[in-house]
Order: sequence, then C-alpha cells, then structure tokens
Amino acid sequence: MQIAIVIILIIVIVGLIIYNLRIHKKIQTFKNINQKITNLSVVQDFMTAIGESTSVDDKIKKINEILIEKYEIKYSTIVVFDGAEYVVKASNVDERHWQSLKSLQDVEMFKDSIATATPKYVTVNKSNERLPYQKMEFGRAKSAIFFPLYIDNVYIGYWIIESGVPHDFDNVDTTVLEVIKDNIVSVLKTVTHQKTLESIVRTDLFSGLYSEEYLYGEGKKIIDQYTTSTICMFKIINLEEINKKYSRELGNEVIRQISRKIKDNLSDTYVFVRYMGPKFVIAFSGVDTDSVADFINDLKNSLEKEKISLNDENGNIIENQETNVILNFVLSTYYKGTGIDEVLKKLEEYLDNASKTESDITNI
Repeated sequence: MQIAIVIILIIVIVGLIIYNLRIHKKIQTFKNINQKITNLSVVQDFMTAIGESTSVDDKIKKINEILIEKYEIKYSTIVVFDGAEYVVKASNVDERHWQSLKSLQDVEMFKDSIATATPKYVTVNKSNERLPYQKMEFGRAKSAIFFPLYIDNVYIGYWIIESGVPHDFDNVDTTVLEVIKDNIVSVLKTVTHQKTLESIVRTDLFSGLYSEEYLYGEGKKIIDQYTTSTICMFKIINLEEINKKYSRELGNEVIRQISRKIKDNLSDTYVFVRYMGPKFVIAFSGVDTDSVADFINDLKNSLEKEKISLNDENGNIIENQETNVILNFVLSTYYKGTGIDEVLKKLEEYLDNASKTESDITNI
C-alpha cells in the first residue's frame, strides 16, 4: 500500500515538473513574442520619426524619447561626433551634466570598448559610490552600459544608458539592446543625407533667395504643415539670350528684379527658391492648383510687360541695356509624405523639353 502511494506521489511530482517546464517554456515564448512585438513597434516608430518633416536633430531627439518610453530606460543619451567635436544629440539627463557625457571617449574604461566595438557595462556596489566617469554627480546614475556607434566601420559616437540602481543591468537581455543600438545606427545613417542638405543650404548671390537644398529641409517643414500643396516651377526662357545679346550684368539684374517682385507678392507661408540657373520654384503651401492658376497668370502678365534695365550712377538707362522677360510656368500637386524631389524632377523635365518659344502656364 505504501509503495503504491510512493509511486503515485512520484508520478504526481514528475507530472508537476513536466507541467511547470511547459508553463515556463510558454512564458519564455510569450516573453520572446512580446519582445519581438515591442522591437517591431520601436522600428515602426523609428521609421515614422525619420519620415517626419523635422530637422535631423529633432529626429534624433524623437528616437531617444521612443527608446526611453518603450524600454523604460531611466537615462538615455546619444552623442555623435560632428567632424569637429562630440555633441550631445539627445538626452533626458539634466543639461548641466552634458559636459561629462560628451567626453566619455576620453575615459580610460571606455577606450577599449570603442577600439573593439563592444559594449561596456559599469556599476557600483553601494549606493554611496559613484561611477568612475562621473565628476560632479553622486546620486543620479549607479549603473550604465556604453555602446560605441559605427557606420560602415567608421566610429561616429556612442549611446549610453544609465540607471540610478546599482547592478540594475546585471540580467538585462543584451541582444535586445544590440538590436536597439543597430536601430539607432540605422536612423543616424538614414538622416546623414538630410543633414548634408541642411548644412549646404546657401543664399543665392543675385536673387537673394535660398538655394534648391532649402526645399528638402526647412522648406519641407513649412510645406508639410498641409496635406496638399501646389509646386510651381518657372523658367526665364530668354535669360541666356539676354546674357548674350545685351550683357551678363543685365541678365543678373533680371534675376534680381524678377526675384524681388515675385517675393513681394508672396505670403510668408509660401516657399520661394532659386532652383538652378534660369529656373525657380514656388511652393504654395496648402493651396490647390486651381487657386494658384489665376494668381500666376496675373503675375506672369505683369512681369512680362515690365522693362528691366541697367542704369548708370545718375539713374539713366545705359544704352542697349533694357529688355523684357519671357516666362514659362508649370504647376503640379504635391502630397504630404511623398517625394518632393520626384515632383521637382517632373517639372524640370517638362521645362527643359518645352519649346524655346513656349511661354505658358501648364498644369501637369
């Protein structure tokens, strides 16, 4: 009888062990699925942030906020080398501590991490201790993980997460953090081109207008405040002839006066740039093509009727230095979230292939 009871107990115990193992496996599977869902959600949020009509710096700040929220990170800081110095691009740490946070590449314990492209985990054992890289701080961070960042094997900066609890990252899943780090690198790599465009925006010497690159950065932020806008490109089709027949100085004066007169007639919510050579672009933010057409028609007629001349120091017209302009306009609708460069390419192609005698307003 006792033997039977013992056997039954053994069977029950074995059954419970098997059951617990299955439950544990299911829990682990659930955790893995849940983690994958979180990672996917973060990637989607990253892509949304990249697609927003904001500056590169604003996008990096946004992804740092996403990391803090989604993964419940206490402190997160992204530092990038801009070619001259290390800059804190995003951080939820008080700004008074940024000087030490952007100097971590000089801290001995992180140099090997940078050289080997591997994370570095540091922590204290007691709450009254501080991390070695902290110069003025005592109570903020007690554990941290340092991640060097590389784009195509080129070191560009680092990401550091911190906690106010000693040994808080002892059991953290480093594979998840590596995925997050890779996503940060992907975002930084994606916005590199935009940063380049933002840095090379210039003001054109003759027209006083921003160059084409402005459309892809600050200009796009203004345009994308609306769902649809009208993009207008026009060409001074007789500019080359003016340069040859009269003088390049008169051609430059034509550019100056046409730019000034159009700008004086535009709302501040519209974007006006010198696109290239004799071509200019006006982005009518939030306005449809039908509404723009009448305005453009009146503007075109007014500009083409006026004589543009070079004057001497006494205000007299220099002989043989007076001309009219001939303008060709083309319009198209731009939808927020789509490629504005594709719209511009289509408009430019139309103007370049149009007859030199064409002077019209076309909607494509």
